[in-house]
Amino acid sequence: MLKELEIRRQVAHLIGGIIYVALIYLDVLTASVAGILLLIYILISIISRKMKIPLFSPIFELFEREEDLKKFPGKGTILFMASIFICLLLFPKDIAMASIVILAIGDSIGPLVGQYGNIKSPFNKKKYIEGGIAGGIAATIGAMIFVSPLEAAFAATIAMIAEGVDWKLGKDKLDDNIIMPLVAGGIIMLLRWGL
Repeated sequence: MLKELEIRRQVAHLIGGIIYVALIYLDVLTASVAGILLLIYILISIISRKMKIPLFSPIFELFEREEDLKKFPGKGTILFMASIFICLLLFPKDIAMASIVILAIGDSIGPLVGQYGNIKSPFNKKKYIEGGIAGGIAATIGAMIFVSPLEAAFAATIAMIAEGVDWKLGKDKLDDNIIMPLVAGGIIMLLRWGL
């Protein structure tokens, strides 16, 4: 069973992602705004390692894992915003929104359902196939708001497979907040190019 902290994190991830996508849809959250927010989030993280910041420190304590609270407060938010920034730079708006929805929904529903799973993933023994399937289906439905059903299904499926693998760059593990939307957006672009 997921700990209460992890459930809080997944729900915040889902709701936050949907809010970000709504702001992109309304042209409030653009690449420029995402870049500025990313810099602000990084600055808050750096300051909060040295001192408590009203409003932010209690939020970090509510949602951060213990190891990140000490070394990298706000890690999930920073990486999520980094992926939004990158998606808005690389992809057309509809693909960026679909990619971010796939991250928000798939990466939240997967662990919530996966905690009840029985079949371990062949790529990562900490994850379950049932969670990946549920996350993929939910992410497909969410992405279909912005792209075709075929694009949504392929992008969500491949992104969920990619999420289930522990990707490394040297000794450092790559975060799925970056991997998933880039894979999803890349798949949709390839489909549109007819590859």
